Amino acid sequence: MSTIHDKWWKNAVVYQIYPKSFQDTNDDGIGDLKGILKRMDYIRSIGVNMIWLNPVFDSPQIDNGYDVANYYAIDDSFGTMADMEKLIEEAHKRGIKVMMDFVLNHTSDQHPWFQEALKGPDNLYRDYYIWHEAVKERSVPNNWGSFFGGSVWEKEPNSDSFYFHLFAKEMPDLNWENPEVRLAMADCAEFWLDKGIDALRLDAFIHVDKEADFPDVSTANKNEIVLAENYYANLPKVIDYMKEFSQRIRKDYPNVFLVGEAASASIDLAKQYTDPINAVCDSVITFRYFPETEQLKDERLPLNMQHGKLDLKKFKQIMAEWQKELAPIGGPVLYWNNHDMARAVSRFGDDEQHRDNSSKMLATLMYLQKGIPFLLNGEEIGMKNLTIETIENFSLPGADLFYQIALDLGHSKEFALEHLNARSKDVSRGIMQWDNSNFAGFSARAPWSGVNREEKYNVLDQEADVNSILNYYRMVLELKQEPVFIEGAFQLLETSLETYCYERSWESAKALVCCNMSGKTQVVSIKELIKEPYTIKLTNEGNSLQEGIVTLSPYGAMVILM
Repeated sequence: MSTIHDKWWKNAVVYQIYPKSFQDTNDDGIGDLKGILKRMDYIRSIGVNMIWLNPVFDSPQIDNGYDVANYYAIDDSFGTMADMEKLIEEAHKRGIKVMMDFVLNHTSDQHPWFQEALKGPDNLYRDYYIWHEAVKERSVPNNWGSFFGGSVWEKEPNSDSFYFHLFAKEMPDLNWENPEVRLAMADCAEFWLDKGIDALRLDAFIHVDKEADFPDVSTANKNEIVLAENYYANLPKVIDYMKEFSQRIRKDYPNVFLVGEAASASIDLAKQYTDPINAVCDSVITFRYFPETEQLKDERLPLNMQHGKLDLKKFKQIMAEWQKELAPIGGPVLYWNNHDMARAVSRFGDDEQHRDNSSKMLATLMYLQKGIPFLLNGEEIGMKNLTIETIENFSLPGADLFYQIALDLGHSKEFALEHLNARSKDVSRGIMQWDNSNFAGFSARAPWSGVNREEKYNVLDQEADVNSILNYYRMVLELKQEPVFIEGAFQLLETSLETYCYERSWESAKALVCCNMSGKTQVVSIKELIKEPYTIKLTNEGNSLQEGIVTLSPYGAMVILM
């Protein structure tokens, strides 16, 4: 059996590109594949060796491409199949692998399979989806809630039957119990592997198994629709289905890198999904890294839509545990943000007073740990949250309800918008800032999303500044390729609450990484750990090391090699 040491992806550094927001080349206000091609040399210059593209398949764009109408076609807004083939070719010329976002759990209601299924119970494609007959004395078959609000059930247009959708009603769930579905999805994946892609991000794969007979959530109030993750997330057959999928595509493509999106996965589940015996995924992305202090939140409002400070004590415990438990498979996925989360510097740093230092510190802290870094495009220049000024411009499911309840409770509009701006996935999807022109060098016309037009926090200005966030990221990612940061053991050090310090060790090499997660100067003693000769390999602004004492400026970071 192969080990992590045999895998090409053990030294991967992944750059997530949100195609709609990256670069527009035909001036329609929407990013496209030719835009990614145009910026390929820049991408390589950062120090990444894999790009992850959010979905570019043919789609009605109800959910920004996660509602796929045709897995075998590129959406016209992004370009053509020839553009995609050229992108793969040019990426590979530069030593960059390509990962595509692969939507497994559902399709668009415009997909030919679903259009056929609507023709009635006798149609060959009816069983590609999940159906339930009407139930007496209630409007929907059970009380399960969709992630996008409301019931998971939607009545089909021409009968009394309901179809199942965990997300938008325009995104019906596939029926993975049907072996034909499993075969069809593997065929779709192999089509793209034939095109030369190297990796797949398996979107929402943890939801492909649902509880049989669709029992009600018994703890819910009468007529209440509630989230029911115990009945449609991480159920036993997920491993069976994904193992079959993985084995099928690995027959012809044994080196494919499979990353599963497992938002609610615990460490134990992550280990199950990445255990070579189960052969489900090589790595998983969990959303459990970032616990928050809840005390200052209004309990009458959804807690997950209110800005909360990172609980530093719990964060340290969680990260140390993931480091330890996933070390045998190369460590966890390392990330601060993605297209579903607020921007890193706005959420975990200080995007006003200490934007540069906190951006640099976050990169140092996260990406020099054991595991695979996943950066969101624009993170490397310290892009902050997009500011959305009216409730009408939020597409986040539940935003309207949160806003109205907040106002009804006596909160101001400013309060509601401030929290939504801090937590909405919409704020991470602002266009890439290439320069400080009207539309940030993204396009010659107003983009589909808003834009932060900023001096300094754009690629053009940062290329010219040796001390920029961009050039610091390049140094971090260059360091990441050192064996001590790929193979080395990880040990979190016992320091003050506000500091996050760890040791990496590999053979005779050792590294100490010291980070200050606060806006106040912090002091850390490393007298027992530091040995001559040593080198301060990396530091952001305002730090010092004297006689074994590291003084860290607000959001300071230092890397010492021995």
